[in-house]
Amino acid sequence: MAVLAHPDDESLGMGGTLARYASEGINTFLVTATRGERGRNGGSRHTPSAELAALREAELLAASRVLRISEVRFLDYPDGALDQVNPLEASTRIADHIRRVRPHVVLTFGPEGAYGHPDHIAISQWTTAAVTQAAHPSPHPRGLHPEGAPHLVSKLYFMAWTKGKWDAYQAALKTLTAKVDGVERQATPWPDWAVTTVIDTGSHWTTVWRAVSCHRTQMSVYRNLEHLSDEHHRSLWGSQEFYRVFSVVNGGRGFETDLFDGLRAPVSVRS
Repeated sequence: MAVLAHPDDESLGMGGTLARYASEGINTFLVTATRGERGRNGGSRHTPSAELAALREAELLAASRVLRISEVRFLDYPDGALDQVNPLEASTRIADHIRRVRPHVVLTFGPEGAYGHPDHIAISQWTTAAVTQAAHPSPHPRGLHPEGAPHLVSKLYFMAWTKGKWDAYQAALKTLTAKVDGVERQATPWPDWAVTTVIDTGSHWTTVWRAVSCHRTQMSVYRNLEHLSDEHHRSLWGSQEFYRVFSVVNGGRGFETDLFDGLRAPVSVRS
């Protein structure tokens, strides 16, 4: 299960990973906090929010079909204002989805929100709290508690792009920034040594590009991607990097090439 902030986060941030595991027969699920109603529509920011929300919902559903995501759910929180939502309510709603779906692995943004985006930071915090809530057997304080039987997620991961990946990404698009309280924030690469998991998604980069292309309202930002060489596309979508926040099946300094390391049944070999 991926828990993210906006339509297009799933394709740009984790599309290769979602496509790879879907191709292996693993059910993938997406929870998206907003419908992206404060984003662009081409080069314009004047589309009425309800209209843009409907457009971006349709784009996300189209991208999800390309990535073969099993289910998409929206939390219907306001785009650009996630950090103002009641955090207990938000984390409890995510925990409800975790208890309902019962995923082995959960993915979300890192605590830095990729480039300091407050919505990304908020969804990272809520999801981390929700994983704990979903496993707790007793009612939550103030009467709020996740529905259904408790569920212990086996592994939680943060998206953890290194400098090399950010350089390739921003060279293709633009320098991503977020201005918050008068301070400009930029991409914060993870150090190479902190990355615990690198997923090979090289055979799925064309699928990722098709999913990204579904987000047509955002193509004024992505238009440079259309002119990239296959080699540059592979540098963007051919691998994806994560930080293993916790795991109940493996851990320590162990490096992974599979999010399900420690969860898959061992293959018996006959002599």
